[in-house]
Amino acid sequence: MATVITAERGLDVDDELRVIEICAGAGGQALGLEVAGFEHELAVELDENAVNTLRHNRPSWKVVQGDVADRTVWNPAEYAPGEANKPVDLLAGGVPCPPFSIAGKQLGTGDERDLFAWAVEQMAVLQPRALLLENVRGLSMPRFAGYRQHVLDRLSDFGYAAEWRLLQASDFGVPQLRPRFVLVAMRPDDFAFFKWPKPVNVTRTVGQVLADLMGSRGWEGAEAWAVGASAIGPTVVGGSKKHGGADLGPTRAKRAWATLGVDGKGIANEPPSPGDVFEVGPKLTCEMVARIQGWDESTFKWEFTGKKTSIYRQIGNAFPPPVAWALGKAIANALRHEGEKRNLDLAQDVDPIYRLLREGQDFIGAAKISKALGLEGNAPELDRRISILNQDFEVLKEERSSGLFYKLGKFKAFVGQDEHARHDYFKTSRSKVS
Repeated sequence: MATVITAERGLDVDDELRVIEICAGAGGQALGLEVAGFEHELAVELDENAVNTLRHNRPSWKVVQGDVADRTVWNPAEYAPGEANKPVDLLAGGVPCPPFSIAGKQLGTGDERDLFAWAVEQMAVLQPRALLLENVRGLSMPRFAGYRQHVLDRLSDFGYAAEWRLLQASDFGVPQLRPRFVLVAMRPDDFAFFKWPKPVNVTRTVGQVLADLMGSRGWEGAEAWAVGASAIGPTVVGGSKKHGGADLGPTRAKRAWATLGVDGKGIANEPPSPGDVFEVGPKLTCEMVARIQGWDESTFKWEFTGKKTSIYRQIGNAFPPPVAWALGKAIANALRHEGEKRNLDLAQDVDPIYRLLREGQDFIGAAKISKALGLEGNAPELDRRISILNQDFEVLKEERSSGLFYKLGKFKAFVGQDEHARHDYFKTSRSKVS
């Protein structure tokens, strides 16, 4: 049993909680959860470079490399509660973002990389006390209202209360915007004690965080540069294996970095030297990008292994450790029933067409749906909304003498089924998955 004490955050945890982390990446969430008092029972990650980084920093952890949904890599049933196992306290992960990314096609269940629904289904097998899943802001959009409600419904079927929340990394001392959409679930008796972490009082800027590194090799312009970089940076973009080398993202992001005096067209090997002059400003090193993601030299100290491009992607695709710490601490407090108990009122927005079709036992007429939604006389809008829902669910349609009728069919997401297209995709494109 270890004791972790961080005076800066008032943390004093004597009883470590056990976590299984899926899609663990290079350890941003893992480190934050560890500082919050969670001991890793298992970490599963697909990328070899990220696995090497995890093993380098925590040789005592059981880290498994491979497709998290492949039972030959790990079998969730082996960690289920029983005579040999007590329940795992937390299932956590940062499942792939491309299915929901605003910058992508937002294919949702149609993207073979989607693992969100699969991860939720593991709650029935593992029966942990809590769940923590994070993803990009795109998952919070109306396009995925039905998907989100299906997730909540499944968790309710398994006996869990759950809630979504959009969090900004900059609210937790991280000098970039980086919005993340987070799902937390627990048994109702535990969830009654859960409170979303509150923002910290101090906003840290890019200049404040990087001033010492910019001047570490004697560059005379470091102090003036830090003054000019007195704002929060845009979201760090890790990119994917499908694209080229390391840089700070698309053109719009590079322009935003340029206003802070940062050249976003690449990543530097080392900080600037005495006498260096820049047209826009210096490029960031991987160490600097790690600082912007929330890693530091004290509480969240970490070392990355691999070549520069790989290291940059590991850092850029990570969940900021300070945000993971804040969430981990809030979950740990709830599991220990610390603080004031609240009344659970978790009603959340849902696709109204999904609600109508889910609650119906038979086909529902388009006229009835239109009336319920205030869309009488606007058949094109109803058809548009049905089409959106049909991207993630089978929506059965019948044409009768009285008009069109609809019924909600099966959820299209991968939840572990052997016949899913995801398996063929992984066989042919595994090297491109990130």
